[in-house]
Amino acid sequence: MNDNCYQSGRLLVILNEVKNLFNHNIMRIKSFLAASLLVFAVACTSNKTAGPIKVKVPARPAGQENAIALTVPAMDTVRVGFVGLGMRGSGAVPRFTYIPGVKIVALCDVVPENVERSQKTLENRGFPRAAEYSGDTEAYKQLCERDDIDLVYICTDWVHHIPVALYALEHGKNVACEVPSATNLQEIWDVINMVEKTRKHFIMLENCCYDFFELSCLSMAQAGLFGEILHVEGSYLHNLDPFWDEYWNNWRLDFNEKHKGDLYATHGLGPVAQVLNIHRGDRFKTLVAMETKAVNGPRNVEKRHGRKSEDFQNGDETSTMISTELGKTILIEHDVMTPRPYSRMYQLVGTDGYAGKYPIQQIVLRGDQFKETPSIEDFNTEKRLSREEIAEYQEKYRNPILTPELEALAKEVGGHGGMDFIMDYRLVYCLRNGLPLDMDVYDMAEWCCLAELGEISIKNGNMPVEVPDFTRGAWNQLKGFSYAFAK
Repeated sequence: MNDNCYQSGRLLVILNEVKNLFNHNIMRIKSFLAASLLVFAVACTSNKTAGPIKVKVPARPAGQENAIALTVPAMDTVRVGFVGLGMRGSGAVPRFTYIPGVKIVALCDVVPENVERSQKTLENRGFPRAAEYSGDTEAYKQLCERDDIDLVYICTDWVHHIPVALYALEHGKNVACEVPSATNLQEIWDVINMVEKTRKHFIMLENCCYDFFELSCLSMAQAGLFGEILHVEGSYLHNLDPFWDEYWNNWRLDFNEKHKGDLYATHGLGPVAQVLNIHRGDRFKTLVAMETKAVNGPRNVEKRHGRKSEDFQNGDETSTMISTELGKTILIEHDVMTPRPYSRMYQLVGTDGYAGKYPIQQIVLRGDQFKETPSIEDFNTEKRLSREEIAEYQEKYRNPILTPELEALAKEVGGHGGMDFIMDYRLVYCLRNGLPLDMDVYDMAEWCCLAELGEISIKNGNMPVEVPDFTRGAWNQLKGFSYAFAK
């Protein structure tokens, strides 16, 4: 009896041990499964966020096709209407009086005094007074509705660029629009679709593509002087402290208060994008943007508006890195708030050479970089081309659009040293000869998209963002950037 009790007790102990072991293993199994599920969930999340943020590319409207190498019939006389005669427009009107084959038909500005100032410019240059449109922000519609205008030249504040441009395109006009032409992706796609529908030109007036150093370096790069271009840099560094109040209704400071990203990328980006043949054999692939905190922006608002800016959006400095389909990289910077000296950076880094414009012009070629064995501790042994040697290279590789006669006239007429005049002259030349323009609507899209795409990157912790193919599949249709010429 006692033995049976002992055996029964022993059996209960064994059963309890088995039960405890089973429960312990169950807990270990549960823990293992939970940990495995957590790892799987993290992996899934990581895979989801590791790639670039994708931005929707809307389908091309039915019946439309791309506008690559678009042309319009040649016109003997280019009849122009100007919309916006403030800071930029007031300088464009006199430049056009020096261009052959131009008739200035109409002038429009919300401020009547601006119109009258341009009328006096025409009179002083021996041109007849133009038709006038003024008084409100929709006066441009009457100008666009005229049937004796071929080109609408837009120099308004940024937020009116696209409304004016779309209305002009709808009414059968070619459009030239100041920078940045578009401020967001919706505006960009609206203009692309309208150009592809109407088959009329839209050019963004990026004057920095026509500056003398940039023109010559483009020719040198195309001739292979720098080898393969691997990396480029551009910027807009310009302390606007003395100029904020000159913008009508303080529109530029207000825009910076409301938006993040590189709001004025095109001066630095345009010239280097041409060197890289963007949508002419290569394309922007992804970008990453980051910014500093906003310090001087809120101070400017308080100084000029007498109020606190609790949520000033644009940082004092914004940096954007872009990678291309062919493995090139681009650095673009924007800073209009700090005392940094003016610079568009403009740097070309090639396998066999380098060119840079700011703070001084520099060209370095691999074969000439070291004339003797350098000292590792001496940073001054690298040879840079002298000013005279750079001038010789610029003449040897003179850009085909910049004849000596045009260069001399441009420097006489002026406009940022002459590049504004070259830009306008070249635009009229292409229209009069029925040629594709040097910069098309897709250039505008690619150079302006940094604003909203950069904002998306910044607001998502500096995540990479995929740059849309604004040509919708035609980015490789052309092989290299080139200028068109009349036969």
